[in-house]
Amino acid sequence: MGKSTTVRKRIIFLIDGLGMGGAERLLVIYLQHLNRTRFEPRVCVLQVKQNNPMAAEIEKLGVPIDFVPVKRLADPTALPRLLIYLRRMRPAVLHTQLEFADTLGGTAAKLLGIPTVSTLHTADAPEKGEKSYWRLKLRWWILRHFPARVIAVSEETRQHHLRVGKLPPQKVITLHNGIDLSRFQPVSPAEIAALRKSLGIPAAAPVLVTVAVLRQPKGIQFLLEALPDILQHVPETRYLIVGDGEYREKLENIAAEKNVTNRVIFAGTRRDIPQLLAAADIFVLPTLTEALPTVLAEAMAAEKPIIASHVGGVPEMVDDGQNGLLIPPADPPALTEACLKLLQSPQRAQAMGKTGRQIVEERFNIQQQVRRLETLYLDICGEKLSES
Repeated sequence: MGKSTTVRKRIIFLIDGLGMGGAERLLVIYLQHLNRTRFEPRVCVLQVKQNNPMAAEIEKLGVPIDFVPVKRLADPTALPRLLIYLRRMRPAVLHTQLEFADTLGGTAAKLLGIPTVSTLHTADAPEKGEKSYWRLKLRWWILRHFPARVIAVSEETRQHHLRVGKLPPQKVITLHNGIDLSRFQPVSPAEIAALRKSLGIPAAAPVLVTVAVLRQPKGIQFLLEALPDILQHVPETRYLIVGDGEYREKLENIAAEKNVTNRVIFAGTRRDIPQLLAAADIFVLPTLTEALPTVLAEAMAAEKPIIASHVGGVPEMVDDGQNGLLIPPADPPALTEACLKLLQSPQRAQAMGKTGRQIVEERFNIQQQVRRLETLYLDICGEKLSES
């Protein structure tokens, strides 16, 4: 057992907002599993995004949330206010995530001599001339010089930032996103039947499902374009879209144009993702760009075969032909072919789902990832993780 006299190390997680994105959801999962006898977590938020829905999840865990409002990076008062906040809080480590947090937080922590860890969730590469180009150049410069370590959520993301951002290889490590496997237990047939009924899905209908924030780069429009051809061969198919966002109206319009509105269910933002996945047959992520989508690990934990675009870190999660099928992005005919392959071979689809569960247990278990993160915090504080 660790000594009861151990002083808990304060870790401040600085993040741009607490919307429903992957970085925000991953933060909640990390906070759930962080060792509270050794660490004292706090979250500091810079902006309100979609009313910051994940704040309620964090407060349920008893983790304090502070707000240092920053509307834009060029705000001359932002850095001084962040300096005052960090001086008052005196964290052992500042862990920054997303653009404003990396840029402002990394700078403030450097000025105060606070060790910093930054997590990169995306592989950004704006064109020269775009407004975000110079902001990213500044962020890369800060990441090159200020943090003790930079975490990439996939090896593909790591290689991107080494190549394009010129980050030093010895500073950047890969730590795959993890999920809490205990949330994905078998769901009873009665519960599945009730859930399907509540969504207007017939008990025996095959269901394709996508869980995502509804943005254009998620590529859902391409599956809607493929749906008429899929329905020609498997007419009872339903497409369940879980999530919300600014692109929802456009997707609803596409569904109407393709005359598939009666086969598409827009479920909105939901908290019962494990149950919804259990009620579906095949998980589809037709995304155009992705670092390492946690939602694929969740689908694998629910024993669902996956059809996903061969982009970013997705091939680090989907072994083509083993736990799913990889297809080119923005390719409705390829989506049609992949969906029909699995819809018309339910036994093959089930076998892929079982393989997926094995893969997620080996590679994406949150317990293992959090222990590695804790070791990293202690390492940059000059301490070692003793047995507890």
